[in-house]
Amino acid sequence: MTIRRIEAGPRMSQAVIYNNTVYLAGQVGAPGESVTAQTQAILRSIEALLKDAGSDKSKLLSAQIWLADMADFAEMNAVWDAWIGGKDAPARATGEAKLATPDYKVEIIIVAAV
Repeated sequence: MTIRRIEAGPRMSQAVIYNNTVYLAGQVGAPGESVTAQTQAILRSIEALLKDAGSDKSKLLSAQIWLADMADFAEMNAVWDAWIGGKDAPARATGEAKLATPDYKVEIIIVAAV
């Protein structure tokens, strides 16, 4: 089987497709923006990567969401819930983690079918 990489760099690819499954790297928004703005930007990036992979958000399998502070859970969920639209929700886990820089508040990792 062929492995296809999207936006491949020397350290990582933004997406890897193998066996009709697309694995996205952790997506982050603009450093320093609000949780809402970062989550919105992340979801736009996810949609674009899924499109490049021949998939879309209706084919999400799983999501891992990392928050710098769990106090931001409701704010992130407001954006997520509107984006999901009450259907085709993936298996999901959300946790708190120290992200790459304190300016990042949200990081989302997606696995989807192609």
